[in-house]
Amino acid sequence: MKIQKLCMFAFFFLIGVKSFSQKQQTINYFKNDTLSLDLDLFLPENIASDTDLPLVIFVHGGGFSGGTRDGGYAFCKYMAQNGYAAATITYTLYMKNKKFSCDGVLPEKIKAFNYGANDLWLSTLFFLNNATKYHINPKKIFIAGSSAGGETVLHAAFWNQKLMAMYGKTLPENFKYAGLISGAGAIMDLNLITKENKIPMFFFHGNGDVTVPYGTAAHHYCPVNSSGWLMLFGSYSIFNHLKSMKGMTHLYSYCGGGHEYSAELFNKNQAYILTFMNDVLKGKVYQKHTVFETGKKNHLSAAYNFCK
Repeated sequence: MKIQKLCMFAFFFLIGVKSFSQKQQTINYFKNDTLSLDLDLFLPENIASDTDLPLVIFVHGGGFSGGTRDGGYAFCKYMAQNGYAAATITYTLYMKNKKFSCDGVLPEKIKAFNYGANDLWLSTLFFLNNATKYHINPKKIFIAGSSAGGETVLHAAFWNQKLMAMYGKTLPENFKYAGLISGAGAIMDLNLITKENKIPMFFFHGNGDVTVPYGTAAHHYCPVNSSGWLMLFGSYSIFNHLKSMKGMTHLYSYCGGGHEYSAELFNKNQAYILTFMNDVLKGKVYQKHTVFETGKKNHLSAAYNFCK
């Protein structure tokens, strides 16, 4: 009888441990007198002491004015189930109660990008400083983001940190992200990406997106006399730029799709992203373009002959 009770206790104890290991850890990754930033970290179950995990840090969308880090839960859980550490972060929503479209103020829009990139750098620095504690391989850190998050990861990967740093903290001079994943993101200056600093990049974007350009155009396709006019280079432009440099890249285009596809592969069919990241870690290099027909079409998507 005692043995039976002991076995039952051990069984429920192990079940409890397993259940706990599936829950995310909420961690404060930066705090000063005016700012406190958290992240949720998801880890694979039963991590061995000598495990060296790749990490992906996710940045949610929301126009730098909304959204919460739980928007990355589905993606992070999937990645943790497939051998990655995955974190989704809270970051400064600088455009909250501000205008982010054509009638906005250009310097304010750029500052929103800057806050996002700096907060992502801070979360990266946290993991570099705590790599042993969380079993992270510092050379295998990916960044990923949707919409505003996509813009954040692109600028974080290629901006000059010494020039753009806001908190007096920068990543090590020799640090380089292992790769990035951008859903309907864009960058302000294509020339920031060079043969010397290029990294593997995965993109997905609707080529009928009227918010963040799929190719090269003004943000929201604003007229040039707008106070918030900002030129952006979207997924298709960055893909072709990287392709010309023989960089590792894969673009998923949604024919006729709008900005509603900005989180498509983070919320479902995450296996496409996982395959790319695994390929990067295996050292593979290719330039691929995959086209999805959505049954939609507009004046923007009509410009691309690979769509029906």
